[in-house]
Amino acid sequence: MSRFPRLRQLWLLTLSLLRELIREPGVLFWGIVFPILMTVGLGLAFTKKADVIRKVAVINEAGSAERDSSVVYNFLENKCVKNPVSGKEDYNWKLEIKNEKLGTSVFFFYELKWDDAMILLKRGTINLILTGNDGHAQYHFDPMNSDAELTYLKLSSAIGSGDVIAEEKSAEIKPLTIKGTRYIDFLVPGLLTMGIMMSAMWGISYGIIEKRSKKLLRRLVATPMKKSHFLIALITVRTAMNFVEAIVLILFAIIAFHITIQGSISAMILLFLAGNIAFAGIAVFVSCHTSNTEVGNGLINAIVTPMMVLSGIFFSYHNFPDWSIQIINKLPLTILTDGIRSIFNEGAGYPQVALPVMILSATGVIFFMAGLKLFKWH
Repeated sequence: MSRFPRLRQLWLLTLSLLRELIREPGVLFWGIVFPILMTVGLGLAFTKKADVIRKVAVINEAGSAERDSSVVYNFLENKCVKNPVSGKEDYNWKLEIKNEKLGTSVFFFYELKWDDAMILLKRGTINLILTGNDGHAQYHFDPMNSDAELTYLKLSSAIGSGDVIAEEKSAEIKPLTIKGTRYIDFLVPGLLTMGIMMSAMWGISYGIIEKRSKKLLRRLVATPMKKSHFLIALITVRTAMNFVEAIVLILFAIIAFHITIQGSISAMILLFLAGNIAFAGIAVFVSCHTSNTEVGNGLINAIVTPMMVLSGIFFSYHNFPDWSIQIINKLPLTILTDGIRSIFNEGAGYPQVALPVMILSATGVIFFMAGLKLFKWH
């Protein structure tokens, strides 16, 4: 065979495969558009911004006389811009440190009580607490947190560079050793909740799609088994496995990193179960109709990946723009993660998790009923 016919065959084969790809819009979306959307989302969180915003808590537990002589409050009143009462932002003071090469660092100072500041610190909203005692500025932060250390270095340089502080030793570092302030304390609850989502979406959803694509589900049509029984049994098995996996991870974290559960364990179990219900219902809905594994893979990634990035699993979702926080707070994984993390690190119990449990359970039931209605065996 001459060279020209072989090239023609290759060209025709290439065209046929291209036409086959174009006829499947889902493949084009998940392969081209979706990665671009994910790049935009990650870019908002990690790309260097013109203004790097750092949030600091200022403890207000001193009397008026002590406040007037405080190094910290003198710095805030003289060097920072006070937020007007009519302002939309909730900060009390604002400081900008401009550098042509390094960019502008913006500090927002929030006047809080110690307990409120610790809650925000554990949630990742702030990473440093500033106090002033006996004429000294004291910085409270986790020394293992590199972002908190950088905040301290920039802020201490700004405070010490003016006329407010005359002595070089007027600043003092107070490493935080309180339970729940380490990064590992922030990470483990997120890994638990991410495990629930991944297990449900890939174990239930993809498993159903794959069985349908292999013509295995259509064999069950002739049996007297109900669709609801089949799905509930599948969810029950997956939920039981999730509990086992969670117990193993928690025990490892306790032994290796000395993590403690400060809140109600029974409330955590209830919230954990509600999370399984929510993502199991979503998984059933996603897999109720399609038999194409490539489209199913894209649908699952469309659910899993954004929430894994946005919901505060590996870093605080407060890194994203303020306008997006209200949307992120309503994601199922965010609701579940914040609830589990509050039990681990903030001592939350039934009153604090009652609303998340109801929202997650309702979400799961609604999606399950919709998926059951649309479910097909083949």
